[in-house]
Amino acid sequence: MRHFLNVVSYIFHPLFIPVGGTVLYFMVTPKYSSLEIQSGNILPIFILTVIIPIIFFLILKNLGIINSIFLPTIKERKYPLYISFALLLLILYKVIPNNYVQELFYFFTGLLTATGAALILLFLKFKTSLHLLGMGSLLMFMIGLSIHFEINITLAISMFTLLTGLVATSRLYLEAHNRSELLIGLLIGMCSQLIILKYWL
Repeated sequence: MRHFLNVVSYIFHPLFIPVGGTVLYFMVTPKYSSLEIQSGNILPIFILTVIIPIIFFLILKNLGIINSIFLPTIKERKYPLYISFALLLLILYKVIPNNYVQELFYFFTGLLTATGAALILLFLKFKTSLHLLGMGSLLMFMIGLSIHFEINITLAISMFTLLTGLVATSRLYLEAHNRSELLIGLLIGMCSQLIILKYWL
């Protein structure tokens, strides 16, 4: 059981949320998107939100600043969150304007807001669950896409809600977070996207 929940934590790691949301958008949207626009968004976002953070993780681990990719302590979380915040800003100012997609712009604005909120709470010595923050962001983005494009993806939303519960269970079982940290993470993720919905719906 422990091994299975560990795998769940890796598969739904916050690193994969930005590129997951981008791929989800292109799978769901009824708008025509050329291969150039799709690759122009997905590839640089994958590099900036997965490859570069992994490189920074290896550097920080070799320097002894962090010990695990799950960042178990408040001290270990600061530098990765700074890096994540900077990379999300870079995506908003450099990547998306080159192949502008309105819905993705606001999705990443929501992610930036959520990351900023997690950083503020970190300074207040509160360790927010980044797993649930990411899952909450993606879940609300899915709901927003369903409303925006007037398409029925209820089954996908239901499945993702169950997966969110599974991720929360894995974090509790592995004693990575307590219930309040998970709940706050989920609320930050969902609310950051919910607040921005009015700008693109």
